Amino acid sequence: MGYRIPVRWRFYTVIFALSFLAYLMRQNIHVAGEQMMPELQISELQMGWIYASFIWGYAMFQLPGGVLGKRFGPRRTLLGAGFFWVLASWLTGFLPGLWITSTAGVIGTLMGVRFLLGVAHAPMFPVQAAAVERWFPVGQWAIPNAVASTGLTLGAALAQPLVAFIMVYWGWRASFYVFVPVGIGLFWLWWWYARDEPSAHPAMDATELALIEANRDGLTQDQGVGAWKALIRNRETVLLACAYFAQCYVFYLFFTWFFHYLVKELGFGILETGFLAALPWVTGAITATLGGLLCDGLCRRWGPRWGCRLPAISGLIGAGVFLFLGLDAESPYVAVGLLSLCFASTQLTEGAFWSAQTYVAGPYTAPACGVMNTGGNLSGIIVAPLMPFLAEHVGWVAALSTGSLLAFVGATLWFFIRADEPFQPESGLTEAAA
Repeated sequence: MGYRIPVRWRFYTVIFALSFLAYLMRQNIHVAGEQMMPELQISELQMGWIYASFIWGYAMFQLPGGVLGKRFGPRRTLLGAGFFWVLASWLTGFLPGLWITSTAGVIGTLMGVRFLLGVAHAPMFPVQAAAVERWFPVGQWAIPNAVASTGLTLGAALAQPLVAFIMVYWGWRASFYVFVPVGIGLFWLWWWYARDEPSAHPAMDATELALIEANRDGLTQDQGVGAWKALIRNRETVLLACAYFAQCYVFYLFFTWFFHYLVKELGFGILETGFLAALPWVTGAITATLGGLLCDGLCRRWGPRWGCRLPAISGLIGAGVFLFLGLDAESPYVAVGLLSLCFASTQLTEGAFWSAQTYVAGPYTAPACGVMNTGGNLSGIIVAPLMPFLAEHVGWVAALSTGSLLAFVGATLWFFIRADEPFQPESGLTEAAA
């Protein structure tokens, strides 16, 4: 009898595909922006606010998205979000400059549509983390969460050359239209194959289900949807949100302005930049998976406190060092290599962040990860407009180098995070009521 791929990994393949699509749809505007700015008469600073509007919607609806995931389950929550993913992508290409022609109208329209896309994308990773908690055995949570990060980094990596190619030959609008049929197809697949509980999946057998449900007695117990409110004051969740802010500050340097930095400061052409800008995301895909494997292995050996701490601290210190060295490099190609290692270091930490929050929150993983991801994405709200503002006054190198300081702050915070301290909803509710 041949090897049978476990149902949990077949189920997770669909989440991987959605994560991949999410970053294709998010990252395309940061490439298309090189044509959009001159055609639509948008300045760098104005484009920064357009980039930030996505992150505003994304950050503001992390916790509500996680609560919806807890209330309605991953299957229905992501299907509803998917409708707005597709709609926002189509509107981005359809409205500005065609139906809305004034500069103020174009900027306002793009900010509104990007905000909608951010709101629609907000439930994705909190809900994905909740699905990991439900579908994977205790102590095997870092690797599937890291694989989701691999999906997003590969999506962003493909977005760079793909959107650059589409943009050069068919214009920037086509780079948004192309994702409409792809999104419809993937969300149909999600609805057809996904289930909220592993026991409800028709392909699940008793052996795999017993493996998934084992060793859960010592974890956080489900006390109803309302208990998520106490998570806002939970020490570990707050510290994770603060540390994730620091990590995502570096992440958003690459997400928002890396393509532009390569073109404007390092002097690469659009098509060459499309390939070079993919390198951080490709290396990040590798280290995200390695970080997940490392985190799960260390958690089995030393427990979740140090099992999550070590890859997170190592990755954040590496990110700070490589960012500083990359910005100081004289050769543009050496700079791209070092900056790719910087981004790869941030991705080494992903499995540790999401696994630690899952250890703490258990059945409240979706709202808890919503809190953590809110902290992370607040940094994006700051980075998108702050970088061109600082660059105008002190230059791009000095502006981007602020990420090194934040990375070291994040590493320090991890010494205080205790992933082996489960959230206690009953005591949290009692304190909140008092």
